[in-house]
Amino acid sequence: MAIEKWKPGWAISPWRPLNALEEMERRMDELFGTRALRRLPLFETEWIPAIEMYEKEDKYVIKAELPGMKQEDMDMSLTDDTLTIKGEKKAESEVKEKDYHFSERSYGSFFRSVRLPSNVDAKKIEASFEDGILEVFLPKTAEVKPKKIAIATKKPEIEKGRQ
Repeated sequence: MAIEKWKPGWAISPWRPLNALEEMERRMDELFGTRALRRLPLFETEWIPAIEMYEKEDKYVIKAELPGMKQEDMDMSLTDDTLTIKGEKKAESEVKEKDYHFSERSYGSFFRSVRLPSNVDAKKIEASFEDGILEVFLPKTAEVKPKKIAIATKKPEIEKGRQ
């Protein structure tokens, strides 16, 4: 009987099904000694562009990476407090290279939705697209200051009548 070193946290690590799938693929490659079956996307529309959102003093900025796309292949809309970016990255129709074996590039339609903070001025949203980066500028509205209500030290006249 072999003694194994105790690994703290081993039993409580979360299950990650894609890691299990990759491990199975690696073992199959070892068994058959080939990499003929390359990693294929699980779904035809697996591609989701990466986005980031950050805040400046007077606005919020959203940047989306959309490499290889054209401006006419994407659409952006605002519904209530949700900004949605959608489009389609089209596959190249034909490859004539002699030594072409596989492709890891992703194609297909996508959409990303971002819930916006309540202080965004929806009428002044602007966007630009250059070198595969979509930038969306969301100006902030003027801050609404809370109205201060004075608290009286004596009872109102209504209370005096009940006594």
